[in-house]
Amino acid sequence: MTVRLRPGLRVLRRTDTEVQVGTDPRWAVRLTDLRPAEVEALVAVDALTDLRSLGRHARLSPARLGPLVDALQEAGLTVDEDRSRTLPGPATVEAAAVSLARGGTDPGALLRARAARSVGVLGLGPVGLGIAVTLAAAGVGTLVLDDERPVRSADVGPCGYRWSDAGSMRSTASARILRDVRPEIRLGQTDEPDVLVLVEHGAAAPERAHVLLTSGLPHLSVVVREAGIVVGPFVQPSDPHPGACLRCLDLHRVDLDPSWPVVAAQLAAATHVTRPDAGPGARGTPLDEPVVVSAMAAAVAAADVLAVLDGCVPRTRSTTVEIAVPDAVPRERSWAVHPSCGCTALPGVDAVGDGGRPRSPLPV
Repeated sequence: MTVRLRPGLRVLRRTDTEVQVGTDPRWAVRLTDLRPAEVEALVAVDALTDLRSLGRHARLSPARLGPLVDALQEAGLTVDEDRSRTLPGPATVEAAAVSLARGGTDPGALLRARAARSVGVLGLGPVGLGIAVTLAAAGVGTLVLDDERPVRSADVGPCGYRWSDAGSMRSTASARILRDVRPEIRLGQTDEPDVLVLVEHGAAAPERAHVLLTSGLPHLSVVVREAGIVVGPFVQPSDPHPGACLRCLDLHRVDLDPSWPVVAAQLAAATHVTRPDAGPGARGTPLDEPVVVSAMAAAVAAADVLAVLDGCVPRTRSTTVEIAVPDAVPRERSWAVHPSCGCTALPGVDAVGDGGRPRSPLPV
């Protein structure tokens, strides 16, 4: 069997008898009591080197080579040839890094699993598009996009939109941008995505949260505020430990501010009009999304979606990550399940009817 170092790892000389494999303290190891010839052979190793071939090319005896390779395998720092055959690209780089962080995850299997998953993104301002682009680049196979508002000049920036996109429908411009990033991405409708990301402005709409909770669809809330963005909570209704839902957060806020429902309703109503023909005087003008916090929020949200798709616990379960100008440093806030909510005892049922609303590609 061909055995290679995981992509991205470096072998560094420490002394004449010692090398270090990797630099991240989560997985870096030292190989000690080496001979000078063994040190020279190891520092020349890269991700294309068959470690087993060192016995021939560096004249290492099986008795010396075997324990060295075994030590690297036990540390989760190697892959075999069959599992490491993947096409080059950002998804391959992402999978290699994630496999290191998760201690031996097969990067090829990770990519194949992500390619079979689907994510919906409702709200395609800068942060929503940034999330979608990141998910596509990281290997997610299908994205369902929903936002028929036009691209505004304020949307132009690092998350994807260009000046030439201004005036185009966000969903149309987003589709082009995503195909530029990953030509094989699948875009369109699906019966139900594996995860829905809901980007809202001002406050999360309670009726949408209820539909998602009762449908059992895992969903991540992203709320754009006046000078910051809140990512979370990630709600997994069908999970044995779903954590606090959006209504839990609202009930906690009511405990502190009895007028919160009145304020929240105005915030939600003022920014949830998505008709392309709404006109300049109609309510529904979205808040501007500051450049730096949008980029940071998109990365935080995309990482949590990928964690769930990969079968891991999201960082924002029962947690919100608040990212505000000017420093854009994420700050976490934990939330408990509210005793008056009852969400943890609510079984998943079919989503309520659409009440005559225009058909959306997403189930909200």
